[in-house]
Amino acid sequence: MPRPPEPLFLDRIDTPVGDGLVVFDADGALRAFDWVSHEARMHLLLRRQNGPVTLTDRAAPKAIAEAFAAYFGGNLQAIDTLVCRTGGTAFQRSVWAALRAIPAGETWSYKRLAEAIGKPAAVRAVGLANGANPIGIVAPCHRVIGSDGSLTGYGGGIERKRWLLGHEGATFRDLAA
Repeated sequence: MPRPPEPLFLDRIDTPVGDGLVVFDADGALRAFDWVSHEARMHLLLRRQNGPVTLTDRAAPKAIAEAFAAYFGGNLQAIDTLVCRTGGTAFQRSVWAALRAIPAGETWSYKRLAEAIGKPAAVRAVGLANGANPIGIVAPCHRVIGSDGSLTGYGGGIERKRWLLGHEGATFRDLAA
């Protein structure tokens, strides 16, 4: 018998780089953050990583709303203590945990991220896990750049990645500039 869909809640927040989508559970744990322009991707990741879910509109818990407001207001560590609960494989969760260890204002290469989880040969798999990250910004996949210091892809779009890294004071090679 298939399990019933997990009830989750959805709120929309204004950010300087577009409206964000915040998904959380009944305990107030963050389950996903993505951009309105990438809502279909968010739903796909939620289904792949958690099985069936239902989303109901509800205001985000105060802790989540205030943390995102503070982050975008300049307190870059405000999101670091958010409680998150993700699906995914053990490998993916290890990559997402390592992402949370990258300090604001720093960038890592995919190679360094692979080394941080003790899997130095798994650079490609780390890249795939990075791309499947359901809690963007909080598990800051935007802080992962090419080994030559250049910007690489970002699920929320390269312009947002450029803005987020600039907001955090990170150094990177901007090939578009």
